[in-house]
Amino acid sequence: MTVMHKLLGASAALALSAGAAAADPAILFDLGGKFDKSFNESAYNGAERWATETGGSYAEVEIQSDAQREQAIRRFAESGANPIVMAGFSWATPLEKVAADYPDTSFTIIDMVVDAPNVRSVVFNEHEGSYLVGMMAAMASETGTVSFVGGMDIPLIRKFACGYAQGVLAVNPEATVIANMTGTTPAAWNDPVKGSELTLAQISQGSDVVFAAAGGTGVGVLQTAADSNILSIGVDANQNYLHPGQVLTSMLKRVDNAVYDAFTQGEALETGFNVMGVANEGVGYALDEFNADLVTADMQAAVDAAAADIAAGTLAVHDYSSDESCPALTF
Repeated sequence: MTVMHKLLGASAALALSAGAAAADPAILFDLGGKFDKSFNESAYNGAERWATETGGSYAEVEIQSDAQREQAIRRFAESGANPIVMAGFSWATPLEKVAADYPDTSFTIIDMVVDAPNVRSVVFNEHEGSYLVGMMAAMASETGTVSFVGGMDIPLIRKFACGYAQGVLAVNPEATVIANMTGTTPAAWNDPVKGSELTLAQISQGSDVVFAAAGGTGVGVLQTAADSNILSIGVDANQNYLHPGQVLTSMLKRVDNAVYDAFTQGEALETGFNVMGVANEGVGYALDEFNADLVTADMQAAVDAAAADIAAGTLAVHDYSSDESCPALTF
């Protein structure tokens, strides 16, 4: 049974529930909450899979502001939670402060690298998965114009956008790719109204397939696409079910696997730098009963062939995080 820890308000202390074993793992979700239907929810699903399979318990928290981050990590470390998993790059700075104070506690951070002996840093080749769904967007588009809505304008999200555009242009070199970011602050992850507005503007420019990499904001993107009778592409978790027959696919970023693996290793967590990409099934695309009628056999064959080439190293997808340029797209 899950043991839940919550932060109640901007300055409240963690309410540590009784009953958690000293070595129970813990997970700290990013802003937007564990039911954002995207990144955080994928992390939650990994924790729940571990709990279901093992019968174990874990502690969790959904923060309400950035100011709570360091306190949240310290409280879990002090309570004996081990390992402690943090979903999101914004945990990096407080973790850098805290990790050295708890050398016997293992930490995992997802989407950022923290160089400490007791930290596992998990990063993803989002550009590879985005390339694959970009190919699908180009093959499904009837107008030759597709688009991208990002959340917070940071290198990580530009990494998605650039890979997507490269995949689109690999299929149709004459295609137009429109890209917009929701904002420059963490609020950009949870603004479905703004996501909807950006999608409508892109549709007015001819887009008939839109890829959202924007956390909770993406819910507004997918809803507006469905309402406007164009196709959308989900992200992180499989979002095909949100609008059956309208979501072309979802770019899977297996945050759930990262959490599940960390929880499974427990106190013996292998620390260091970990990369999850196409080659080790860390990223990919979703195919299920909700989008089966949208993905043709030819489309699937082309994308699977590209995935095999990426895994073999014979197809290189530009990585914005290592080279902050975007040959296929202008922001």
